[in-house]
Amino acid sequence: MEAAGFHAKIELQPPPYPMDALEPHMSSRTLEIHWGKHHRAYVDNLNKQIDGTELHGKTLKDILLTTYNNGSPLPAFNNAAQAWNHQFFWESMNPNGGGEPSGELLELINRDFGSYDTFVKEFKAAAATQFGSGWAWLAYKPEDKKLALVKTPNAENPLVLGYTPLLTIDVWEHAYYLDFQSFPETYLNSLNGSTTSFACRIADLTTYLSLWRSSYHGKQSVLGSKQQQLALLSRKTERTKRQI
Repeated sequence: MEAAGFHAKIELQPPPYPMDALEPHMSSRTLEIHWGKHHRAYVDNLNKQIDGTELHGKTLKDILLTTYNNGSPLPAFNNAAQAWNHQFFWESMNPNGGGEPSGELLELINRDFGSYDTFVKEFKAAAATQFGSGWAWLAYKPEDKKLALVKTPNAENPLVLGYTPLLTIDVWEHAYYLDFQSFPETYLNSLNGSTTSFACRIADLTTYLSLWRSSYHGKQSVLGSKQQQLALLSRKTERTKRQI
């Protein structure tokens, strides 16, 4: 599923839960203002910018990639990227979230970060050290088949780097100021501890891994058994340890 994969006029999609569902970690007032004013403004302004242009009718993802313009952003990029980022942010949280992911994603986290607890600490640190407005992301890097933590300023996101976003934290001040004032650490601890949802992008990650294995094993197009997957992961982990 593509975050905010809308066509023609870009539509503002509501968060996938009631406005008070994330309390006490994010108040209904913050969510109503963050979504209803900030997110809405990005969508409204983007629709004005693309009306009557060749961008009209494209998906939000296509618009942001096109307007990124190889690192020389066009005027519509900021609104397109922020509209996409916010929809992804809402989907990165769940009222019943928190705790470790399962299956292969957890295996990859353990492989690339050492443990889930280490990942959480490094994810919080990435968000806390993003200078100024921006985002912190867990992303999958297809070129080296690894998970990575990525910090992006302002509206940028991992898509423009060719990565697959899996999880994000909004560290713009408007994301936390009403609830936590000038104490973003409390905001980060609250979100990471109780609302994190890995469910939204596991399908994307699985698709990438499936395509990679198809290429890696020649003409085979199936993932193979769980035992085969774990054996492959174990061999890669041992090679990584030897390189270290």
